Amino acid sequence: MTTAPPRRPRWRSLILLALLLAPLLWPLQQLAERYYSTQLAEQNRQTLDLYVANLLGTLRRFEVLPAILGGLPALRDLLSEPADPARVDAANRLLTEVRGATGADVMYLLAPSGLTLASSNWDQPDSFVGLNFSFRPYFQEALSGRLTGFFGLGTTSGRRGYYYAAPIGEPGHVLGILVVKVNLDDAEKLWGNTPEQVLVTDGHGVVILTSRADWRFRASRPLSAEEHRRIAAEQPYPTLDPLPLALDANAWLIQSRELAETGWTVSILAPHRLVDRPVRTAVAIGGAALLVLLLLLGLLLQRRRHYLERIALDAQARRELELRVLERTRDLETLNSRLKEEVLEREQAQQELIRAQDELVQAGKLSALGTMSASISHELNQPLAAIRSYAQNGEVLLDHGRVEEARGNLRSIGELTGRMASIIAHLRAFARRDHHAPERVALQPAIDDALALLAKRRRALDVELIRDLPEATFWVQAGETRLRQVLGNLLANALDALSEKAPPRRIWISASQDEEGVRLTLRDNGPGFSAEALVHAREPFFTTKTSTQGLGLGLAICDTLMRALGGELLLDNHPEGGALLTLRLRNAEPGAALPSPEDTFA
Repeated sequence: MTTAPPRRPRWRSLILLALLLAPLLWPLQQLAERYYSTQLAEQNRQTLDLYVANLLGTLRRFEVLPAILGGLPALRDLLSEPADPARVDAANRLLTEVRGATGADVMYLLAPSGLTLASSNWDQPDSFVGLNFSFRPYFQEALSGRLTGFFGLGTTSGRRGYYYAAPIGEPGHVLGILVVKVNLDDAEKLWGNTPEQVLVTDGHGVVILTSRADWRFRASRPLSAEEHRRIAAEQPYPTLDPLPLALDANAWLIQSRELAETGWTVSILAPHRLVDRPVRTAVAIGGAALLVLLLLLGLLLQRRRHYLERIALDAQARRELELRVLERTRDLETLNSRLKEEVLEREQAQQELIRAQDELVQAGKLSALGTMSASISHELNQPLAAIRSYAQNGEVLLDHGRVEEARGNLRSIGELTGRMASIIAHLRAFARRDHHAPERVALQPAIDDALALLAKRRRALDVELIRDLPEATFWVQAGETRLRQVLGNLLANALDALSEKAPPRRIWISASQDEEGVRLTLRDNGPGFSAEALVHAREPFFTTKTSTQGLGLGLAICDTLMRALGGELLLDNHPEGGALLTLRLRNAEPGAALPSPEDTFA
């Protein structure tokens, strides 16, 4: 069954649809204009606030100067004797110095008649000294006893400025008037060259500050006859009849701010083209989007025709696909049988892996048992040697009838057996991963016990012991048995190292205390640690001795015990030779040593 080919899209219909959708661009233009106008107004408001704050900051910085400077003795002395040349010179130099320090344009002192007695520009060609400014409004208001401000153009310098004038003297008796002129030219420079224009108008509506030079001293509104009269009397501008400022209200977006302190109005004018440009861009984007929409619609119609053609192709491809599926099914059945064989092989390998894991667990248990046995053997070796020595000495003492001394040896043997029981209990707890909280232990007695245990061997080797221990007892957080076990192991290792060295043989023991804890240092003048020993000394069964001399567990056990006590064992070589071992222990409160849980047995 054949189907009729689909009709091609009519492009004339698309053109008609475009003409119908084109009026939608007008509301888009209105929305864009409203949005960008609001955005520009907010930006200009912030800019206007900044300009107003800068202008007020400039004026307020000089507002208090006339009243403050009016109390200076040099100025009052000149007002009392205006004809004294020394006082005139002192006042001139004072005003020049203050003007340089404050940045004012000019400062000058007027007599009650309006005559300038002293000025900061007394040594300049445009000096105010000798000029009369009684016609200025700021002089007339200050003469009545009020602090006043006035904008005007300098009659001598020709520069714009704002004048602050303050009376000097008591109310009702004005001795003189001090005037400070603020240069406003710098304020215009800060406004920069931007599309927005800034202007400041005074109470007459005349532009006194602006970012455009051709707007300066133009009237923003018509002036009344009274305003013309005041302009002629006060002479604030270079002209008595300011020309009108012709502004097209439709070409600018205007925002203004009133300055109540001066009676000025600060305005910022943004050209309307700043809004027109993004609005045109938005409309162009909208038109482009509409054009793209129409093109997509045409493409969709074109694709519809292609879709109908593909339906027929898909029917033929479906039949070919069914044939391929049959072929792939046969291949999958073959592959499935191969996968079953691989699954059986993997199951057998898994069973072998389980058996191997069981054997590894058993080997680990045997290894742990061996480690435990070796640890017990290593830790009990020293007490057993001491017991043997005490027993032999006791036999000799009995032969000589020295019963009391023999009884002391027996007590020492009893203490050593108790210590052996404590070591075994500690190792058993270590194997079970039990933890005893550290107790406070006196450090010096523990060192004495460890030294006493090895005294016979030390004397046999002729080892000189150099102690640098303070008389005050150091109390540390540790356990009696664990601390003595660590000290005994470290001292025994030092004696082992010194046995390989020719005399003299020495061991140094020193201790110090600070806020961080107690630092105990053990040093010998033996061969020291090799590079390999410094890396692996803390590992179990690592030793540089023969198999008959040690198992390599001493430093490993000491390091584990120190970490359990919250301390640290540091290994190093001394610069002058020999091993240097440092024990860092935590401080404990001084007091009587309490029985440690690790030394108590049922």
